[in-house]
Amino acid sequence: MSAAGKENGGMRRGRGPMGHGPGMMGGEKAKNFKGTIGKLAKEMSAFKIGLILVVLFAVGSTVFSIIGPTILGDATTEIFNGLMGKLSGGSGIDFTVIGRILLMLAGLYVASAVFSFLQGIIMTGVSQKLTYRMREQISHKIHRMPMNYFETKTHGEILSRVTNDVDTLSQSLNQSLTQLITSTATVIGVLIMMLRISGWMTLAAVLIVPVSLIMVSFIVKHSQRYFKAQQEYLGHINGQVEEVYGGQVIIKAFNKEKDVQETFDETNDTLYRSAWKSQFFSGLMQPIMMFVGNLGYVVISILGGYLAIRQAIEVGQIQSFIQYVRNFTQPINQMAQVANMLQSTAAAAERVFEFLEEEEEDQMAENHVMLVENGEERKVKPTDLKGAVEFDHVHFGYTPEKIIINDFSADVKPGQKIAIVGPTGAGKTTMVKLLMRFYDVNSGAVRIDGYDVKDFDRSELREVFGMVLQDTWLYHGTIMENIRYGRLDATDEEVIAAAKSAHAHHFIQALPGGYNMVLDEEASNISQGQKQLLTIARAILADNKIMILDEATSSVDTRTEQRIQKAMDNLMKGRTSFIIAHRLSTIRDADLILVMQDGDIVEQGTHEELLEKGGFYAKLYNSQFEQSA
Repeated sequence: MSAAGKENGGMRRGRGPMGHGPGMMGGEKAKNFKGTIGKLAKEMSAFKIGLILVVLFAVGSTVFSIIGPTILGDATTEIFNGLMGKLSGGSGIDFTVIGRILLMLAGLYVASAVFSFLQGIIMTGVSQKLTYRMREQISHKIHRMPMNYFETKTHGEILSRVTNDVDTLSQSLNQSLTQLITSTATVIGVLIMMLRISGWMTLAAVLIVPVSLIMVSFIVKHSQRYFKAQQEYLGHINGQVEEVYGGQVIIKAFNKEKDVQETFDETNDTLYRSAWKSQFFSGLMQPIMMFVGNLGYVVISILGGYLAIRQAIEVGQIQSFIQYVRNFTQPINQMAQVANMLQSTAAAAERVFEFLEEEEEDQMAENHVMLVENGEERKVKPTDLKGAVEFDHVHFGYTPEKIIINDFSADVKPGQKIAIVGPTGAGKTTMVKLLMRFYDVNSGAVRIDGYDVKDFDRSELREVFGMVLQDTWLYHGTIMENIRYGRLDATDEEVIAAAKSAHAHHFIQALPGGYNMVLDEEASNISQGQKQLLTIARAILADNKIMILDEATSSVDTRTEQRIQKAMDNLMKGRTSFIIAHRLSTIRDADLILVMQDGDIVEQGTHEELLEKGGFYAKLYNSQFEQSA
C-alpha cells in the first residue's frame, strides 16, 4: 500500500490480491428504470435530427414491406381466378397482369431494403456518437471527483463503467431502438391491413396478444435482476483479474495461488449463475412466442377457409392474412427481445449515470484571492506565490465522527526544508493531502502566503506543488515524454538539463535508445531507483514553488539512496519543501522537523534541538540507529 494508503488508515476498501471486493451481493433490479430511461433519452436528444431520420426511414421501410403481402395476395387471387375460369371455359391465367404485380412487389421490397439500410447506418452513427460522448463525460468526471472515491473503490469497478457498461449500452441501444420503432410501426400497419381483410379474423389474431404479453411480462419481471447482477459481477471479475495480474510476484512469493483461484472461482461462479439465468430467460422468449404464433396460424387457417367458402373473402386474402399474422407476431417477438435488451440497457445506463452523478470536488473557489497591482485588482496566480505555508489550528477527519488531526499548527517560511516524521498512521501524508486540497479541513485553516487554500481554484492551487512519491508513476512512453510530463512545453534541452540535475542523465544514456527508450506499462524495464530519479527529473522540470517528497527513498538501496538524495537536494534548492520520511538519517539538515503522533505535533525543532530534548523524536531516531547498528 502506498504512503497515502497507510496514512489514511487504509481507506481503500478494494480487494487485494487475495481479498474480496465491496458490494458482493445478489443481483437486484434497477433502482429507477423509468428515471434511467428518461436520462438516456435526454442524452440522446443531442442527436434528435439523426433520430428523426431513423424514425422516418424505419417507418418508410416498414410501410413498404407491409403493403407487399396485399399485392402478393392479389397475384394469388389472379392465379386462382384464372384457373377457375379456365375450368369454366375461360381464357385462363393472365400472365401480363401477374408480371406487373410481381414487378411492383419487387420495387416495394427494394425500396424497403434501401430505407432499412439507411436507417441502420444512421442509427449506428448515433449510438457510436453517444458512446463517445459518454466515455468523454466519464473521463472528464474522473478528474473532478474527490480522492475519497478512488480510495474506496477498486480499479476494476471504475474501469467496468468505462468499458463493459458503455459497450453494453451502445450495442443494446443500437439494436433495441431500431427494433422498437420498426416493431411499433409494423404492429400498427399490419393491424390496419388485417382489418381491411376481415374483422373476425383480426379479432382471432388479436386475442393471441394478451397470452403473449402475459408470458413476456413474467419473463421480463424475473430477468431484470439477473441482468443487473451480471453487470455487477462483471465489474468484480475485472477488478480481481487486474489486481491479481499486478500482484503476481506477491501471490507466488506467499504460495497463495490456490486462495486466489478459490476467490476468483467464487466470484466467477456468481457471475456464471446470474449470466446463465439472464440468458436462459432471454432464450425462453423465442420458443414461447413461436408456440403461441403457431396456435394462431391454426385458428386463422380454419376461420379463413370458412369465410372463403362463404365468399366473404378472396382466397388470396387468406394467404395475405396468414402473412400478416406472421408479421403481426414477429414484431411482438421483437418487442419481447427489445424488452430484454432494454433491461440490459437500463442496468448498464444506470451504473454509468450513477458514476456521472457521484459527488464532485468543488473545483472553483468561492472567494478568489485578489492582488492590487498598479492600482488595479487582479486574481492571484500561482506564479505570484513565494511558498510560505501556515497550518492554523487544523482539525480533520476522513469521517466527521473520527477526527485524526487535532489542533495542528505550524508556520513555514519560503524556501525552508520541513521534515514531517512519525510512526505509520500519525497523519503525515494526511497533512500533505490537506495542503493540496485533496480534502478540506473540518476546522482551522491552511494558508499559502497568508491566503486560505480554499480561496484558490483547486487546479490553480495544485500548480504551486510538485510531488515525488514513494510509489513512482511512469506511463507507457519514452523516457523523454515521461520527464516532459512535468511541463509539456519544455524543449529537449530543458528535459536533458532536468535529468542532469536529477543525476539521471548518465544512466539514461547507458540505456538502449537513451531518452527515446520506451518504458512499458509498469515501467518494469528499469530499476526502482531509476524510476525515482526520473520522477525527480520530472519535478525539477515542472519548477513548482513548493515540493512534497513522500517516502521518496524508502524502497531503494543505500547507494541509490545517496544518488537520490543528491538529486533531491538539487530539487529542493530555493523551494519550500515538505519531506515525509521514515529514515530519519535523511532529514538531519532540515530547517524544521515536525514530529507527529496520533494526529498532533508533539515536538518541533531542528535535528539537534530535538535530540537534546530527549523526547519522542529522540526515541524514534535512537531506535533506528540501534536497528541499523
